[in-house]
Amino acid sequence: MDVRVDDSDVVRMRGQLFFDGDDARRKLSRFWMLLLLAGVIASAGVIGDSTATVIGAMIVAPLMTPILGIVLAVVCGDRPNLVKSLLLVAGGALAVIVIGYLMGLFIGYDVVAATNGQVAARVTPRLIDLVAALATGAVGAVALNRSDISDTLPGVAIAISLVPPLAVVGLTAESGAPHQAYGALVLFLTNVCAILASGVAVMWFYGVHRVATDKASSSIRRSRAVVIIGALLVVIIVPLAFNSKRVDRTVQQEQVVRSDAKAWATSSGWTVLSSATHDGVVFLALTGPAPQPRLVLLSELLVRDGISPSEVRVVLLPNNFHTLPSATPARD
Repeated sequence: MDVRVDDSDVVRMRGQLFFDGDDARRKLSRFWMLLLLAGVIASAGVIGDSTATVIGAMIVAPLMTPILGIVLAVVCGDRPNLVKSLLLVAGGALAVIVIGYLMGLFIGYDVVAATNGQVAARVTPRLIDLVAALATGAVGAVALNRSDISDTLPGVAIAISLVPPLAVVGLTAESGAPHQAYGALVLFLTNVCAILASGVAVMWFYGVHRVATDKASSSIRRSRAVVIIGALLVVIIVPLAFNSKRVDRTVQQEQVVRSDAKAWATSSGWTVLSSATHDGVVFLALTGPAPQPRLVLLSELLVRDGISPSEVRVVLLPNNFHTLPSATPARD
C-alpha cells in the first residue's frame, strides 16, 4: 500500500497551515478572532469550573494550525513560514495568558487548584500526559496528510489541551499561585513539543520532505530543527517525571490512609465521608454515632503501613440527631 503524498497533497497542506499568499490577511484575522474568543471561553469555563465550556474553547481554538505549520515548515525546509508559525504560536500563547490574567482581575476570589477542578486537572502534568499528547499529535498529522480522515480533527482538538492550560496560567498567576501557573505552562509546552515530535515523524513517514524540496541546504536546516525538537522533548520529560513520581506517591499514600481509616471507622460504626491530599497531608472526614472512635488506634494502623500520623488530619462529625418540639398553634 502506497502511503506517500504527492505535490497536490503538499499544496493542500500548505494552504491549510501557512499564513501566506493572497488570503494571508484573511487567515490572520480569522486566527486572532477565534483565538481571542477561545481564550475568553476557556477562562470563563475555568472560572466557572465547567468542563463543557472548556471543551467548547478547545474546539474553537485555532492554535493547532500554526503548531502543525511549524511541523510542515520544518519538514519542507521553509524558513519564512517557520518563523511566521513560531511567532503566531508564541504571540497566541501570550495573548491567552493575558486574557486569563485580566479576567481573573474581575472576580472576587482566587482561582486555584484547591477550590477549582479545572485548575487542579492542569497544574500537575505527568508522563502519561506526554504519551497522550504524542498519540494525539500523530493523529492530527495523519488527518492532515490524508484528507479522507480529516473529520477526526475536532476530536484531536478536544484531546489535545492547548488554550485551557494557558488560561489557567493567567488565572493562577493573578491569584498569586506561581507554582500552579508554572505547572499549567509545562502542560502546554508538553503538548506543543509532543505535537512537533510526532508530527515531524508522521510527515517523514508520508515522505513530505521528498516531495517538498530536494535542496541540500534545506536538508541541513531540517536536520538542525529536528534535533532541536528532540532536545526540547527530552528537556520537558524532566519536570514530567518529577511530577509523575510525586503524584503517584501522593495517590498511593492517600489510598493507604483511606483503607486504614475505613477499617478503623467501620469497627466503631463510623463511615469515611471523604479524603483529600493537600501539600503532602491527607485530610479525612468521618461521621458516625457516639462515642467517637479512638484516634490512637488509627495511628497504630498508619504506622504499621509506613505512614506517619503527622501526615494525616481527621475531622470527626458525630451524628447527633435532635427531635423537634411540637409547634404551638399560632393565635389570631
